[in-house]
Amino acid sequence: MSDAKTLFKRHFGESPSQVVRAPGRLELLGNHTDYNGGLVLSIAVDKCIECAVAPRTDGKIALVSSAFDKPEIFWLDRLQKNPAAAWADYAKGTLAQLKKTGVHFSGFNAAFHSTIPIGGGMGSSSAFEISVALAVRRLFPFGLKETGITTPPKPDSRGHLPALTQIEKMALARLCGAVENEFIGARTGLLDQTSSLFGKAWHAMEIDFQSLTVEHAPLTGEAIVVCDSGGKHSLAESGYNELRQNCESAAKALGVRSLRAVDQKFLAANLSRLSVRESECARHIVGEIQRAFHAARALRENDHRLFGELMFLSHESSRDLLRNSTPELDQLVELARGCPGCLGARLTGGGFGGATINLVAHHQASEFMEEIARRYHERTGKTLQPMLCEIADGAN
Repeated sequence: MSDAKTLFKRHFGESPSQVVRAPGRLELLGNHTDYNGGLVLSIAVDKCIECAVAPRTDGKIALVSSAFDKPEIFWLDRLQKNPAAAWADYAKGTLAQLKKTGVHFSGFNAAFHSTIPIGGGMGSSSAFEISVALAVRRLFPFGLKETGITTPPKPDSRGHLPALTQIEKMALARLCGAVENEFIGARTGLLDQTSSLFGKAWHAMEIDFQSLTVEHAPLTGEAIVVCDSGGKHSLAESGYNELRQNCESAAKALGVRSLRAVDQKFLAANLSRLSVRESECARHIVGEIQRAFHAARALRENDHRLFGELMFLSHESSRDLLRNSTPELDQLVELARGCPGCLGARLTGGGFGGATINLVAHHQASEFMEEIARRYHERTGKTLQPMLCEIADGAN
């Protein structure tokens, strides 16, 4: 029995009727390029949000989580933030967007269990939102298209709904992105949602956020190791929105729709049109899109050493230009560079805390984890618990 099922049965006194899972994600390359119409390489991982649900008939929604002590119960027509149970805001925001889109549903009970480190920069909030949306779809089937709802899917003879189409996945990614932007107040792009929905085991995703297309390329033979800096972050409270504002104002000053339309030569010739901070952000984004392009080619040519070098360069750019790194993240990347088997390392996600991602030769993964933990403890006196992640399939 899954942990979400166990929690559901313990709290609600019955078994759930449905269980869904939505994985976290790790950004391999493409820091803050998603909302600039750029390229990102990412993976879905075997750390996920599990949601167990069952309908109820009184119009209320009851939520409980293994990560938080306080359950949250509210009426379907009162989707308001509650500071005493802020974790439930992501569910309320998702339900509000579903209603806004035209999806009809009634009350239900839900239990959540997460194996994604909260605040570690692995997309836990987006996975939570997706798990809520998919749970509602299981209980009250609905179809999505780019402009709203479409004909609801019909379950098969065993009561199973068909898998989401590519169009439905992207529509759902947009819906959950609106939760972050409109309800939570974080002006994020669609990286986390897209990665959680389009993940494919043993493959990296090449996501083009200008055309909103996803391709997959094999990533085998290396291990993915995450090192949590211990600096938890909230994108709504960090400098994320400030970075996005500077990127958008830089694009406007350069006369383009997004920084995806700018190349290095054009940027160098027009830096005088930008403020110092706009210039720094633009230089990072333009360079990062180029790094993601070359990294995608390296991946297809099985050149993991070049891929790793591009990861190191990405971190340096995030640190020096975007300035969304922290001393702890910088130290972890520096230590990783000297550890056995490390091909590349960088901060992953929005930054301002969270974790680093490390590409490590598979046969040296255990040695790498032991060595970086030892060196980090010697340097800081703090305990580091590196986490090995497998590349997983997307939400289901």
